Amino acid sequence: MSPLAVNISDLTFSYPGQSDLIFTHLDLKVAAGERFGLFGPNGAGKTTLMNLMTGLLPFPGGSIQLFGMEVNKKNRSVNKLFGFIPQDFSFYQELSPAENLEFFGAWAGLHPHEIRKRTDELLEVLGLADVRNKPVEKFSGGMKRRVNLAIGVIHHPRILFLDEPTVGVDVQSRHAIINYLKELNKEGATLIYTSHQLSEAEDLCEKIALIDEGKIIAHDNLDTLLAEHRQDGLEGLFLNLTGKDYRN
Repeated sequence: MSPLAVNISDLTFSYPGQSDLIFTHLDLKVAAGERFGLFGPNGAGKTTLMNLMTGLLPFPGGSIQLFGMEVNKKNRSVNKLFGFIPQDFSFYQELSPAENLEFFGAWAGLHPHEIRKRTDELLEVLGLADVRNKPVEKFSGGMKRRVNLAIGVIHHPRILFLDEPTVGVDVQSRHAIINYLKELNKEGATLIYTSHQLSEAEDLCEKIALIDEGKIIAHDNLDTLLAEHRQDGLEGLFLNLTGKDYRN
């Protein structure tokens, strides 16, 4: 049996100043090496859960472990385990891709030689080598997404959290990003992914969890869930389990 990349047990969380709990006694396990998708309607708690798993939000009750290490303890060793590709761009627009990777590589604790090596590798594989020294602010949306991805993986993370990693990009960039993520997974990285691009999700994710109103309402292999609920795609499964009504 694969070790657990993510082990969430009895998680309780609410935002400061709010009485309503976002999560109550939530449990979730993700095995090492999985391509795992987390889906649900707007406001279901997907991004909040991502922020909890990456330590961006503290939580008062329960446990979140990454490869057996507690996230809430703010141990630097935990931060080295994962990369985070947020929905918002997380780089310096006025810097070039090479300069951004140099900065974030140093922040991750990499040796200068390793930073140079990884920068060359990532810019080549993500199609950014020809613009390595140009300011990122002049790039297209798809190119910026690829810079975001390169920053998130420069330190060879064992777990990669992806929050809408291809939103607003062209078809070519989406294809390139998804293919690269699959290659990272083949090399051993665990992928935790969320997106509204459900056709893309079907291509990437092998196992999924559907979350609604802070509760996990389905968690299994995608093929198993499709067969169980007699659906031929993730969109149909999503609507079948969460309803077709508008969400605020």
